[in-house]
Amino acid sequence: MNDDQLLRFSRHILLPEVGVEGQEAILAARVLVVGAGGLGSPAAMYLAAAGVGTLVLCDGDTVDLTNLQRQILHGADGVGRLKVESGRDTLLRLNPQLQVEALAQRLESAALDQQVALADVVLDCSDNFTTRHAINRACVRHRKPLVSGAAIRFDGQVSVFDLRQPDSPCYHCLFPEAEDVDEVRCAVMGVFAPLTGIIGATQAAEALKLLAGCGTSLDGRLLLLNGLDMEWRSIAVGRDADCLVCRERGAGT
Repeated sequence: MNDDQLLRFSRHILLPEVGVEGQEAILAARVLVVGAGGLGSPAAMYLAAAGVGTLVLCDGDTVDLTNLQRQILHGADGVGRLKVESGRDTLLRLNPQLQVEALAQRLESAALDQQVALADVVLDCSDNFTTRHAINRACVRHRKPLVSGAAIRFDGQVSVFDLRQPDSPCYHCLFPEAEDVDEVRCAVMGVFAPLTGIIGATQAAEALKLLAGCGTSLDGRLLLLNGLDMEWRSIAVGRDADCLVCRERGAGT
């Protein structure tokens, strides 16, 4: 680290659990954030501010006026712009030393596989089950830790699937893929604005802990938030021995 970095990240370095070694690991990291909306906004901003070396921001949508209530990566002057371009500008204002790769597309198939393979940690900040399951399969194939979050109405959830570990569950273990699943979207159901900030910031915290190698992650636990009553619950999640995706680590489907 240079003198500027030592000063900028001094409050991390002062933490014995992080220290110089942990901060250097953060600075050297490449993190894939899928989704630049309600969850991806706070997650990416905290990762950028904390010094993650390279952030890959992926989203094919443009900024809409209805997004501004919660998607804090974007301002009123960004309406109509690609979210990844608007988000990149915000992140670079936070940390000019950051490397941002803005992918204005919905990652699928080979492109998704490639980006997951390159990442140290993957954050799923998407808003649909199809994307979540595709990300999970890629993370299983490449044994990459996945930090998954979701928020709708006043309810949020976050978990870590550390697929480097042989006994860790994958997303499919917890939420098996099914054709008859009804998608619940904030466009029709609504979402409490600060809820996305709480869950997205928690995703960033889990990612940074994984990178720095400190603390205990949410691997094997699902953290649930009832934002209306501000009550948290933690549920143990085990690996499904018959899971079609991860029963043979690295194979995927």
